[in-house]
Amino acid sequence: MAIVKPFKGLRPPQKIVKQLASRPYDVLNSDEARKEAAGNPYSLLRVTKAEIDLPQGIDEHSQAVYDKVVENFNLFKQNGWLVKEDEEKFYIYAQTMDGRTQYGIVGCTHIDDYLNNHIKKHELTRKDKEEDRMIHVRITNANVEPVFFSYPANKDIDAIVENIVKNQAPEYDFVADDGFGHHFWVISDKATNVRIAEIFKNDIPDLYVADGHHRTAAAALVGSEKRSQNPNHNGTEEYNYFMAVIFPDNQLKIIDYNRVVKDLNNLSNEAFFQLLSESLIVEKMGADIYKPAKLHEFSMYFEGEWYRLTAKPRTYNDDDPIGTLDVTILSNLVLDKILGIKDLRTDKRIDFIGGIRGLGELKKRVDSGEMRVAFALYPVSMKQLIDIADSGNIMPPKTTWFEPKLRSGLVIHELE
Repeated sequence: MAIVKPFKGLRPPQKIVKQLASRPYDVLNSDEARKEAAGNPYSLLRVTKAEIDLPQGIDEHSQAVYDKVVENFNLFKQNGWLVKEDEEKFYIYAQTMDGRTQYGIVGCTHIDDYLNNHIKKHELTRKDKEEDRMIHVRITNANVEPVFFSYPANKDIDAIVENIVKNQAPEYDFVADDGFGHHFWVISDKATNVRIAEIFKNDIPDLYVADGHHRTAAAALVGSEKRSQNPNHNGTEEYNYFMAVIFPDNQLKIIDYNRVVKDLNNLSNEAFFQLLSESLIVEKMGADIYKPAKLHEFSMYFEGEWYRLTAKPRTYNDDDPIGTLDVTILSNLVLDKILGIKDLRTDKRIDFIGGIRGLGELKKRVDSGEMRVAFALYPVSMKQLIDIADSGNIMPPKTTWFEPKLRSGLVIHELE
């Protein structure tokens, strides 16, 4: 069963929360972060991407940047821009996008649940990215940014959340510059906090990593390090836990994650289409953007035209949880077999575009001449994600894209 507990959050005052809350470190490069934080001393990007306060072009993994992280984090606390709660509490964090709102519980999950696979993953992690985030956790001694988890929807938690949202004004309530709404409630009632922890412990068997696999791994590994380094470890220390926002699975929506490819692998146009037609039904749809309408259907943009590609029967296995994924089908039938892209993680001829940018971004990348062909996919479902995680399988790279992203800085978890 899942261990989830309240914690003494480190939070900003209401009057600066919109300025302080920032997008996650991994959705912005250094130049974008520098631009986004310009003129705003409160932006948490000064902690999560501290290179923006140093000369342009500096290596973001340099010691100078890590020193700046610590300096800025301490400054935020000294200035009263981040203030520690007196008591342990859960929080509710809701996000609104396109008229749809999802409500998550903010709490601390246990490193043992990650290590023992009660927090289930669906993606592999890269050691270099893990280590970068581990350094950030070590030097701040905190989970500055939350991870994004899901759990099987539970009517008792739903009822608690509904009651609080209905009867209590949110502590924070703002619309960010990207148009997404962020709403945050503090749960101060002790009995309610106890009850939430009980429900997770007794009724929720597992949690699922939706977004933030590297941050999750880093938080668990640093907790394990601290445990091994403490001769007086007794199991109650705060480093045994890391911060997550946990959403019910029936409120989450995964959006498409698309591909663009630089060349046709030395094939002529005629040969490319001939090979496509061996495994897929190819239909020209015209110059207007065409979006896939169902599983096993793709759209392709090539030389100013959109095409519908439909995988032919018996080219995939619906009984295989990985084999039936559209990312697998596209990789097997097109990217690998025709275009010679064997490893999505390392091949420099392919790039990935989150569906939040729209299919117009695919068209733009091809029309510019930077890319030769683009493929759009029908999004994965939460059921597919959970089935794969439950079966112990791993999804191919760049399969899921969740929006909206969690804002960092609404609450921080310190490890001491």
